[in-house]
Amino acid sequence: MAERDLFSAEAELPDLGPNTTISRLRGEAADCRRCHLYKHATQTVFGEGPSHAEIVMVGEQPGDQEDIQGKPFVGPAGKLLDRAMEEAGVNRSQVYVTNAVKHFKFEPRGKKRIHKKPDRPEIEACKFWLDRELAVLKPKLVVALGGTAGQALLGRAVKVLSERGKIQSDPRGYKLLITVHPSMILRVPDEAGQRKAYADFVRDLRKAA
Repeated sequence: MAERDLFSAEAELPDLGPNTTISRLRGEAADCRRCHLYKHATQTVFGEGPSHAEIVMVGEQPGDQEDIQGKPFVGPAGKLLDRAMEEAGVNRSQVYVTNAVKHFKFEPRGKKRIHKKPDRPEIEACKFWLDRELAVLKPKLVVALGGTAGQALLGRAVKVLSERGKIQSDPRGYKLLITVHPSMILRVPDEAGQRKAYADFVRDLRKAA
């Protein structure tokens, strides 16, 4: 069976009616059992931001700190994202941030919990919530931070480095911008390479501004 048949991006977002709010969705997602990840995660980490946000940023999944605090992008990658948005001229308080997958997937390593990349069924299961967030928010622009977010939004594998920085129209009514996930920048081993990766990231976000 073709990949698009297994997991395809829907041409339209769900019609949820006028009474559906982000707060209501967050409450419903708190008890989500759509995949097995809830069994080991501390809690569902839903998106946060203003209900009138014109920009939505979608990451991969909560990290260790996000899982503990119950808020998206509060760990090291989130702090880097905040700094990059400020430099790019994007008003952080006006942006809604969320993740493609709402539960922390990890493998224990001693006392640490090490991030583990979500697989296709997990991304597909959680697309239920992402689609509903976007249907309520009706943003003008969605920024996919990394390949997992791009896959959740587009329904296909995304080559981030070759597709980044290009604003494209989506049939669901918003523009889409693909860039790297800020955690990728933190993993660059040398200082010069990290500075360049960060500058490239800020340049992408300026297009969102």
